Amino acid sequence: MVKIAPSVLSADFTKLKEELDSIKEAGASWVHYDVMDGHFVPNISFGYSILNDISKVTDLFLDVHLMISQPRLYVDQFIKSGASLIVFHLEAMNNENDVKELIDYVHKQNVQVGVSIKPFTPVEALLPYLQDLDLVLVMSVEPGFGGQKFNPSALDKIEKLKNMKENQNYHYLIEVDGGINEETGLMCKEKGVDVLVAGSYIFNSDNYKEKIDSLK
Repeated sequence: MVKIAPSVLSADFTKLKEELDSIKEAGASWVHYDVMDGHFVPNISFGYSILNDISKVTDLFLDVHLMISQPRLYVDQFIKSGASLIVFHLEAMNNENDVKELIDYVHKQNVQVGVSIKPFTPVEALLPYLQDLDLVLVMSVEPGFGGQKFNPSALDKIEKLKNMKENQNYHYLIEVDGGINEETGLMCKEKGVDVLVAGSYIFNSDNYKEKIDSLK
């Protein structure tokens, strides 16, 4: 069964602890935490202080997605604030050596690490790193904008990643984020996804359990 990671960006922040308790009770095991800096992506979300607050009131797995430039400069603060998993963008890095160094650094802090790719970045760009990753995040929309439609190119990427994982005996989970609902979630599951990120599909509904169950 896939893991469901509701994106807290869509939650009601006036009652955040209640929202976190509600998604846990509804069957979510992860929280997806989107960090946007207004530079790598056009929008701005929140930083590590709110993550620190969240980590104090929930025991859900904290999946921290850094949509930011120069993630190495900020990763320590997110680790200190309780991240269970740090996911940074391949496109935010200067070269292969920097990517490998950051993966190694996060692992040395006893935190899981993943790499994300945008819709127009090919899966093959991840080949030097797959053996060392805990997760690969496939973006099925352009990061930084809400309300976009699911890009079906993500399905081919999920399938390729699943085949590489099985053929090479890698251990990473495959996660997809963007435009996920019952229909697109099923398409991703058929290709071998492990984690589905969903925001408005869950938080804009009156029945979190019903929506989470529809994705499993």
